[in-house]
Amino acid sequence: MRLIPLLAALVLSAHTATAATQCGGSFNGFVKGLKREAIANGHSKSTVNAFFANVKKDPKTLKADRSQGVFQMPFIDFSRRLISKNRIDVGKSKAKTYSSTFDRIERNYGVSRGVLLAFWAFETDYGAFQGDFNTLNSLVTLSHDCRRPELFRPQVFAALELYENGDFSPTKTTGAWAGEIGMVQMLPKDILENGVDGDGDGKVRLKTSPQDALMSGGNMLKQLGWRAGEPWLQEVSVPKNLDWSKSGLNHSMKASEWARMGVKPRQGKLPNLQASLLLPQGRKGPAFLAYPNFRVYFEWNKSFVYVTTAAYFATRLEGAKSYVAGNPDPAFNGNQMKSLQKKLKAHGHDVGKVDGILGAKTRAAVQKEQIRLGLPADAWPTAQLMNKL
Repeated sequence: MRLIPLLAALVLSAHTATAATQCGGSFNGFVKGLKREAIANGHSKSTVNAFFANVKKDPKTLKADRSQGVFQMPFIDFSRRLISKNRIDVGKSKAKTYSSTFDRIERNYGVSRGVLLAFWAFETDYGAFQGDFNTLNSLVTLSHDCRRPELFRPQVFAALELYENGDFSPTKTTGAWAGEIGMVQMLPKDILENGVDGDGDGKVRLKTSPQDALMSGGNMLKQLGWRAGEPWLQEVSVPKNLDWSKSGLNHSMKASEWARMGVKPRQGKLPNLQASLLLPQGRKGPAFLAYPNFRVYFEWNKSFVYVTTAAYFATRLEGAKSYVAGNPDPAFNGNQMKSLQKKLKAHGHDVGKVDGILGAKTRAAVQKEQIRLGLPADAWPTAQLMNKL
């Protein structure tokens, strides 16, 4: 499910340069290069040879990496697909079963239980489907591929370190196509840096121990900047005459300022925090205030629709009402979105890759053009915008 693995934004630029010069070419030659680097870094030759003995290029991994069309879905469709009554019921049951673990997480890391329950549900359906890709094959394949080697090459050496510690098998360890392991899907480097023995057996077993997986996930979120005891997302109602140009993650103001503009919470009170007004499908659809913790989600996944859905589901697991869907303008399909992105690029906007996904850069460009053309600047593309462009 993850679009980009954990800690992608934290990879050092030096690693990027190194990986970019060492990807591609013969796969066997590439593996020999990895082995030479591992030995140069102090790993014994016999350990390195044993670790890489059976590694293979995995075409299925590359196919999965190129096939992430699910992220083209708009928020309402995506969230309804991922959030079911059964997932909510199971989540509430898991919250009771592991109540003492969640209490420890909240004490030690300040991460609310709904947040981890939502990740647990979306990543592996509460541990039921953890992926059957050979982890080492996937990591080496993605390191060899020149699309994002800087993300994956360091993970190969982290897996080698886990292997030396007795916590990784080159032939038996499996997980997601992008190399994540366990119930909340963590990469080898993340396990080394943030793994926690939650059940007290002396080992960090993220595939078989919910306590280990949840505690490790909580520790990671804290290290990524999670602020203890603060909310992350709150559904609100908005007046029809709001200045829509102030919406979006590129803008923020105190929640009290939003309140003076007529923004009201559907439940509870507005906290005394900076907040961005989030309109996943424009001014006619659901509306949320996103607080500082919401931005931490983007260290877990770069997809706007996934992050918003995961954050919203976390609030549902803690008692929030189902959002008011409203009646948003029709969503563009993938080809329409690509056409829009090309037009935006022609107007000088940086939308990143033309991929048919309404990501942060495309949303920002849409909003700028809406302002320029005198349209409601809610960052949601419409046929009217396309015609004016």
